[in-house]
Order: sequence, then C-alpha cells, then structure tokens
Amino acid sequence: MESSLIKIIDIEYEGIKYICKIKIVEEDLININIYLNNELKYKGNIFLEKIQLQIKTFLDYNINEIFEEINKLNNNNFSIIKENNKYKLKIKFIILRRKKYLYINLNNNKDEYYEKIIKEKDNKINELNKKIKLLEEQLKDKTNNLNNNNSNNNFDISLKNPIHILNYHKDTINCLAILNDGRLISGSYDNSIIIYNKTTFLPDLIINEHIGPVWSIIQLSSGIIATCSNDETIKLFNIKENNYNIIQTLNDHTDSVNLIIEIKNKYLVSCSSDNSIIFYLKDNLKYKKDYQISTNGRCVCIGQVKENEICYSETNNYDYNNNKICFYDINERKIKSSISNISKSGYSPFIMISKDLLFILGYNKISLININYYEIIREIEVPNSGWINGVCLLNKNILFTGDEEGIIRRWKIEEDNSILISKKENTHYSSIYTLINIGNGHIASGSSDKTIKIW
Repeated sequence: MESSLIKIIDIEYEGIKYICKIKIVEEDLININIYLNNELKYKGNIFLEKIQLQIKTFLDYNINEIFEEINKLNNNNFSIIKENNKYKLKIKFIILRRKKYLYINLNNNKDEYYEKIIKEKDNKINELNKKIKLLEEQLKDKTNNLNNNNSNNNFDISLKNPIHILNYHKDTINCLAILNDGRLISGSYDNSIIIYNKTTFLPDLIINEHIGPVWSIIQLSSGIIATCSNDETIKLFNIKENNYNIIQTLNDHTDSVNLIIEIKNKYLVSCSSDNSIIFYLKDNLKYKKDYQISTNGRCVCIGQVKENEICYSETNNYDYNNNKICFYDINERKIKSSISNISKSGYSPFIMISKDLLFILGYNKISLININYYEIIREIEVPNSGWINGVCLLNKNILFTGDEEGIIRRWKIEEDNSILISKKENTHYSSIYTLINIGNGHIASGSSDKTIKIW
C-alpha cells in the first residue's frame, strides 16, 4: 500500500507550535512526522485505530523521550523466528506501552546466517527492554509529580516548624532564587550573595562583589547568574560548582537597579529608581544596551505578562499608595495601556496566577488585574498585614504571600479566579521580603530578621 498523506495537525506543546503530518503506511500503521519551523524534529511509526484520539494521548507524554525511543525501536527491535521450517522477520513495536508485531517472510533459508542475526538482535532487544523499562518508570514518576503538583486539597505545607533555618547573612534577605542545579541562592541588604548546598543548606559559595544591597537574582537561559543592586549596577556571574567569575558589569543606570527579568531568551530587562527601563540584547554570553525607555517616576518592579508584553510600576515621590501600572508592547515599543491609583509595595514582584490574571501586592491589600482588558477585577483587603512583600505560586491552585508582620498566608485559587485565604501562620519575627517555591513540596522565606526558613 502506497503511503498517503491523510492529515496535517497544528499542535501547541509547552508553548511551542508544531506541525504534525500523518501518513498511512499499512492498514493500521501510520507514520508521524513532527516539524518545528519547517524542520523535521521527530518521526516514527505507530499502530493506531483512532488517530485523532491517540495523537492527543501521544503528546501527553514527554515528546522528546517518546520519539527518541520510537526511533530506537524502529531501527533495532526485531528478531528472526522460525515457523513451519520458514523464517520470518518479527518486528516488535512498543509504543505508548502497547505491543504490536509485524511479520515479514524471508526467502533465504540459511540457518547459520539467521541464528547469528537472531543472537545479535536478541542482545539489542534486551538492551532496549531495559531502556523501555527505565523510560516507563520515568514517565510514571513524572505523572505522579504532576498529580501531586495539581492537587489543591491534599497538598499541605507545614508552617509551624521550619525544616531549616539559615542565618548566614548579616542583614535583611531581599531575594531568593533556585539555580538549575537545585541550589538555593540569596541576596541581602548586607551586599552579599550566598549559594547553599542543596542537601545540607550550608553555604557552598559567598560572593561579595556588590557595594550596595542586592535586590534581585535570576539565572538566565544561558546558565549565567544575573544580579542587580542599590549600587546602580547589574553583574553577570559564571558559577561552576563552588567557584565563580564575573563575566560583565552593566553600569548604565544612575540610581538603584531594583529588579531584572529575562524576556524571550533574548533580552535582559532592568528597572531603576532613575526613572528608566533598559533593554539589554544578548550577544553570545555578554549583553549590550539596545534601547531605554523613560518612566514617569521611580520604577521599582517589572514583570512579563504576555509573550511580547511587560508591565512595570511607576511611583512618584515614594508614594506607594498611588502607583501607576503600565503595560508595554516590546515589538511596537509603546505603552498599550495603564492603570492608576494602585497600592503597590516596594520591591515585591508581579506574578501571573493564570494566563489572564495578574496578582499585585500592596499595603493591606492585594489587587487582581485582567491583562486582556487592563482593568482591576478585584481588590482583596488583608487587614493588619502592612506591606505584603513576598509571593510565590506553588501550583495553579495554591499560592503563598508574606507580609510586614512576619505572617505567611496560604491562598486558594478557584476555577472562577476567586481567591480565598485558607491558612495563615506567624513564621518570622519581622517583615518577610521574599518567598520562593524550591520544589519537592517546600517553600523558602526570607526576612528582615536576617534568616531564611525552609518550610
């Protein structure tokens, strides 16, 4: 039967758009080729009865691992069998945990030749079976982790007794981040940066390169660590185990650099108290200033809300009760919309709690903004909290906030985007400035009491 194209399907997987071309090979065998930007990325054969249904199931698995195994199976997983004194080529497919066999008659009848092939192929089959078993275990672990992360009723983090208390800084903990290797990193008002051992939480590395408080730390897509400080600089570090070297120092701002983010693996964007935002363009491992926009007041916070859109805050005369939030189109390089009179705390980050909903912290208040209509849809009063500074999203249903009173609150996000407080605990002796999800069912909080606590 001649192969024929029967369907072209556009697929969006993890934010990336693929084109899937399906061809019939045999009665119940189809060939799948998946393209990215007109380049063939994945290919394989699969036995299916209901193509549309199974394609969706197919992509629910880790696409890279699945297609890698398909390629291996198609090339190697076959053996020679003998039936009624005739030899057949037996091809075994194990796709999505389903077995299927294809038999091809062989004309050659030389026992010795085939016995040698059988032995070689059986050895390869044993190796592949081990890999398949390992792959299935990995898929099972990922499924279990996904189920755990999506649970909003059974997931419970104890906020009564911290697992670890880290007190290696000499002043307020301003920011926390998790590195690609799983280690926690912190920046402090004491000008230092500390990287902690992911098992013992003892310091692996202490960096003293800034001469002012460290406000923000991120790890870029290239693996480089970027930090910004009250000393008006952004510094880029290359970290290797327990050593580091400074790759670059950016000093285009004339006042405190308050927060940095990475956009589209291309731009490093910084906001500053000098009433400006600077877009740095990546050039190999270094960055160069591409362009700058002026803000009508101190810019203390910035965040990405859409693929080509950021939002930032403007504060006049340090009046945090009268902030303006602007939404800026990166492609068109202009402000699309703005919202005034928002109570916004100093350096706490913006956070998207869904694809449409922006979560903004304030003084005794939290604001929810619909970014499609650029309007406040709800303001939540949080009495006796003072400045609500730290925030982290645990999963799509649970988030935590930390405030000036040292209280961590647990919030539950309902399907209609309503938010309810489900629990609160006194966790620090003074203000909480940063919260972060460190994975494996744990969060970390940093405070002006000079400690980091792991919950």
